[in-house]
Amino acid sequence: MKHGILLAALLPLIACMCSPGAEFLPVMSFNVRLGVADDGAFSWENRKAAAAAMIADQRPAVFGVQEAYDFQLDFLKGNCPGYAYVGVGREDGVHEGEHMAVFYDTERISLEDWGTYWLSETPEEPSFGWDAACKRTATWTLLRDRKTGRAFYFVNTHLDHVGETARRNGLALVLERIVGMNPEGYPMALVGDFNVYPDDPCLGDLRKKMQDARETAPDTDRGVTWHDWGKVSGTPPIDYVFYSGFSGCKSFRRITREYGGSIYVSDHYPVIADLVY
Repeated sequence: MKHGILLAALLPLIACMCSPGAEFLPVMSFNVRLGVADDGAFSWENRKAAAAAMIADQRPAVFGVQEAYDFQLDFLKGNCPGYAYVGVGREDGVHEGEHMAVFYDTERISLEDWGTYWLSETPEEPSFGWDAACKRTATWTLLRDRKTGRAFYFVNTHLDHVGETARRNGLALVLERIVGMNPEGYPMALVGDFNVYPDDPCLGDLRKKMQDARETAPDTDRGVTWHDWGKVSGTPPIDYVFYSGFSGCKSFRRITREYGGSIYVSDHYPVIADLVY
């Protein structure tokens, strides 16, 4: 009887995934590691070609980057043909500092609207929030899938690595904006480096509104994402893809392979999810 109940619950997702007409939307979160850091053999100059090769190989329809400086964004755009991006520097709202940018494959995706806000008490201007060590932002995009004609939202963020209150309140602000910006009920994807493990209480309200691709995909990967150039292993992940309005997630995986002779594309493994309409 229990097996029958479980099968009944899974049938809609199985049918969707097996249907010849099902369309998948591959979305990725990629903490690129800030390009001004002195990482020796792993500095940006030594791994930037590998980062571009990874994107060309995986070919996500949309991906969010964290920690990226403008010169890193320009390199990826110039070396990943067919992609465009939007985003601003978190320090001045223009070019300075890290960008939480959104890249999209222009052959498949069209941009309809976008914006950036700060995770703070004054979200419309460059600002620190609560006990945060850094200015933190979220970049949102309203996109349309040329393949299906369907509109969807994609949001990219990076929660603070120090301030517990800043993480909790920052994510609450993101969730409030996600709910408020979408009266049409379009599918929604939220990606980013949240700097918390999956059991952290700050994810509680988010889990009530959106699904964690890592937890819902039948083909999934729960391995470490921040690995600090191979020095960290066996810890829970801190990079996420959440979604709502999609019928499911076909697969979720880390990208751990080498590209172009470089061992690592970043100190984080990118994560990619195939979302199902």
